[in-house]
Amino acid sequence: MSGAEIGSFLQTASTWVLPVLLAITIHEASHGYVAWRLGDDTAYRLGRVTFNPFRHIDPFGTVVLPALLYFSFGIPFGYAKPVPVNFGRLRNPRRDSALVAAAGPGSNLILAVCSALAIYALPLMPEGVDLWAARTLQNSLILNVILALFNMLPLLPLDGGRVLAMALPRQLAIPYMRTERFGMMLILTLVVLLPFIGAQLGTNLSILGWLLHTPTAYVVNLILRLVGIDVG
Repeated sequence: MSGAEIGSFLQTASTWVLPVLLAITIHEASHGYVAWRLGDDTAYRLGRVTFNPFRHIDPFGTVVLPALLYFSFGIPFGYAKPVPVNFGRLRNPRRDSALVAAAGPGSNLILAVCSALAIYALPLMPEGVDLWAARTLQNSLILNVILALFNMLPLLPLDGGRVLAMALPRQLAIPYMRTERFGMMLILTLVVLLPFIGAQLGTNLSILGWLLHTPTAYVVNLILRLVGIDVG
């Protein structure tokens, strides 16, 4: 790889690294902050209610796994270090557990809106920097919408699964919560295994892609319209 190619790769990578670090940091800190405000200070005492990304990065899930998957299969997937929450210490465990879970995806939607609003500052930036910033903001907008929608899928241990578990009647919630032991395996199958098998067979088996593509495009366009940006 030539020096110019390396420079181009690093520039492209930087337009994703910054949005990813900000998205996972705010997402995890939001879980901890809402839990703290609702009665559980576990995350606060462990220093997880912070905007320091290094307190939320999981060395394998945030760095090694995404790099391996991206460079091997072109599949960008990873996870941050989960924020510890003692649900029994929440003032209203059933209601507050759902609020704590929803705080992460909610923060990603707020970041998406902020990214869209920041587009108005692009004309104030120096030439050259404005192109990099525009790409970074575009990536941030799309990434945060995808994270919000993905995390609200009704699968444990995703946030949407926890919200659903709190909303279900007790007789349904208990057996549903037992599915968490298989949740990560199912998620990895949907995110990694099926797309990989599809690529080998020459067909598209990305179920998550089918599920998230249209809603993501809709929410991104909705946010742009809400902040007054013409999407054509």
